[in-house]
Amino acid sequence: MSAADYRKLADLFPNETVTHSYVQDITLPGTAGKPSPGTFALVTLDNDLDHTKPTTLGPNTLVELGTLLEGLRDRAARGDIVGVGVTGKPHYLVAGADLSAVKSLENREHGLWMAQLGHDVYATLANLGVPSFAFINGVALGGGLEIALQSTYRTVSTGAGALALPEAFLGLVPGWGGVYILPRLVGPENAVKVMIENPLSNNRTLSGAQAFGLGIADAAFEPADFLEQSLAWAAGVISGEVVPDRANAVDPTSPEAAARWSAAVDAGRKFVEGKTSNASPAPAKVLDILEANRTLTAAESAALECETLAELMQTDEFRSTVYAFLDLVQKRGKRPAGAPDRKLARPVTKVGVVGAGLMAGQLALLFARQLKVPVVLTDIDQARVDKGVAYVHGEVDKLLAKKRVSQDAANRTKALVTGSVSKEAFADADFVIEAVFEELHIKKQVFAELEGIVSPECILATNTSSLSVTEMAADLQHPERLVGFHFFNPVAVMPLLEIVRAPRTDDAVLATAFELAKALKKTGVLVKDAAAFVVNRILLRLMGEVTAAFDEGTPAEVADTALRPMGLPMTPFTLLAMVGLPVAQHVQESLNAAFGDRFPVSVNLKKLIDNNVKALWETAPDGSRAIPHSTLELMSFGTSPSTAGQVLHRVQDALAQEIGLMLDEGVVAGPEDIDLCMILGAGWPMFLGGITPYLDRVGASERVNGKRFLQPGVASSRAQR
Repeated sequence: MSAADYRKLADLFPNETVTHSYVQDITLPGTAGKPSPGTFALVTLDNDLDHTKPTTLGPNTLVELGTLLEGLRDRAARGDIVGVGVTGKPHYLVAGADLSAVKSLENREHGLWMAQLGHDVYATLANLGVPSFAFINGVALGGGLEIALQSTYRTVSTGAGALALPEAFLGLVPGWGGVYILPRLVGPENAVKVMIENPLSNNRTLSGAQAFGLGIADAAFEPADFLEQSLAWAAGVISGEVVPDRANAVDPTSPEAAARWSAAVDAGRKFVEGKTSNASPAPAKVLDILEANRTLTAAESAALECETLAELMQTDEFRSTVYAFLDLVQKRGKRPAGAPDRKLARPVTKVGVVGAGLMAGQLALLFARQLKVPVVLTDIDQARVDKGVAYVHGEVDKLLAKKRVSQDAANRTKALVTGSVSKEAFADADFVIEAVFEELHIKKQVFAELEGIVSPECILATNTSSLSVTEMAADLQHPERLVGFHFFNPVAVMPLLEIVRAPRTDDAVLATAFELAKALKKTGVLVKDAAAFVVNRILLRLMGEVTAAFDEGTPAEVADTALRPMGLPMTPFTLLAMVGLPVAQHVQESLNAAFGDRFPVSVNLKKLIDNNVKALWETAPDGSRAIPHSTLELMSFGTSPSTAGQVLHRVQDALAQEIGLMLDEGVVAGPEDIDLCMILGAGWPMFLGGITPYLDRVGASERVNGKRFLQPGVASSRAQR
């Protein structure tokens, strides 16, 4: 591509937040009594904003960096400099490509230009005529990590977090050399871990120490003097006194490389199948490039990367992922729709948890660890209280054993969590949450008792998953103080909090709930008080349709695998067993009472519960599944079986109907909140965009509701497909 083409591309983004390239000349320190090797050019990437605004790579940024590197290449040819280093502003090397810019590239040719621009700039870095060094001082994601990979040598701070090539998660491929360089540097097995396994495991990243351990970095230094140590190390490399040990490096032409490459790719494909059912194209494309580039030159691999990247940029899966990741999780999740002014929030200096069972223990641990305030558990007898407190202390000990907390932090957390058989312990609490049996009369009894003990300003919260918060508040003297605060299991892992506003919940209570969610590192979504709120209502509608198809005579294997094209994290019957048949049935019954036949109650499921059957499938040692004969004997079936395609179509239409009704009822502010809830509360795939972009894409929204949930261009191409 020509410089003029790249300038045209950059001109398409006049509002890009440019990450500037600042260069300074440094005289490298001498080593072992020897003089300095010479002048070293240090490039710092900085967008001139504070640490809350990560540095990113857009077209204007790349053009500026490329121009600077060309100048440094000329200086190197004249002998003015002996090396070039690239580092970032505090906490960041670079957080990757500017996804907003990439998403807006509607023209495939422009996407190709973007990919080629990055390759041209990085090729300059890789061929300066003098050694290049990347000093990874902080976050290095995607194209940010590829800057480091294209450098001749790399150091990393032990304090650096979030090093990754997350493109498979985002619906893309590492497009600027990562797929070619990484397997040669760390081995194909480790490359699959970084490019496939980590991204598809909730977008897991590497720490600085882990990156060094894999061989991504040649040296690791402490954060306090990271740059000074890195420059001294670079001086040693340039003078020949330091020779990096690359024990994990692989020569792709070696006799054993072909077998290792093939085995790693095969393992990656099996992993992708298990995680996504191959419903997203990007992970397979990463593996295709990895497989091919063992025998390709760097230039041939670059051309393949660029073509693949340009192709994937135009897919609805990529646009849905950016919508889910950037528009929802990163933006809407941090500015919840409908949340009151945060200035109304009250301080919370002590928390009470009613109950001491497993859920209560998880809540107590979360509040103590994140808020660092006293937390009191109560239950009906001392044995239950002691067991609950012991659970929390045991979980802290596990964190200590894994070195996720220090001994001092462990001691402090344990000291914060205590127990009592009397709710009088809540007298000075600011926030009390119940985690008792999912029975309305029990919860009402708990809140009635609490009102006679807590202060007038104390907020009362319920962790109910489906019951009416309005009914719970009906007989309270101060119903305005009650709010739904629904966590998802496991509490430590699942990021969603459905914050439920009953008709009389006041703004100060609601504002406090949202500030608490933020302090607990959860994403709060405002939900109207309607049966099962958002996530459980949608999941139970889905499972109800699949179960009904099964009861009608559809073979279990067909019913349970019919939704594979959606790439969901688990099959319906697996989810049913994980939730627990009695719990699922209880919620289904409450939804049936609220909404009627859209939520049928399965007679077969009731028979299994009555006979203490825990799951439909029984898994054999070889991994095969079957329904035990004893289980089949308990059930009866109809004579109207469906095909897998019919079950999928049925579920799509049912979900489109239910979400349309939820939006009509005002359960949430918009379809974006439905998607956010499903992503964070049910692990719904980001490449689907949550759920509404998927239903738009397959036509269910228009079949059922006569219109799309989202406008074209939000999570898809602007031209309807």
